[in-house]
Amino acid sequence: MDLNLLGLAISILGGALAVGLAGGGSAIGVGLAGQAASGVLAEDPDKFGSTLLLVALPGTQGIYGFLVGFLVIMKLGLLGSQIIFPSLFQGLQILGACLPIALAGFISAVHQGKVCAAGVGVAAKNPAAGMKALVYGALVETYAILGLVASIFFLQGIKLQ
Repeated sequence: MDLNLLGLAISILGGALAVGLAGGGSAIGVGLAGQAASGVLAEDPDKFGSTLLLVALPGTQGIYGFLVGFLVIMKLGLLGSQIIFPSLFQGLQILGACLPIALAGFISAVHQGKVCAAGVGVAAKNPAAGMKALVYGALVETYAILGLVASIFFLQGIKLQ
């Protein structure tokens, strides 16, 4: 197998991991918070507005992973007519550059879902404290943002051909 094809495959794997892991973590996190919110809505449908942001918040990591995956696609020219075939070493660099958002996105989305699920309980019992609970969920987001920024910086530092 040509090493440049292997470099391309490893690069695409990095982008796929960024999208897949961050998106998978978001799906789990939104699911956890959504389950809690659904229980609250069964008792009081008027609480939809106060729980919506708590349910949606863990979904942002999936967006961050998608952004990094899109940056990899653009870097490799996969949407155009000139595909860039990185060397094996460059492919490993791209894979490594995608790992911060892949891992931080997955882990933070799951834990953010747990924090937001607890926040839904707070909002159900004390609607005035619902926004305070949202702040706790946003604190977990910080680490996903750091992973996103690190991945973007690492990707920008990789020079292809």
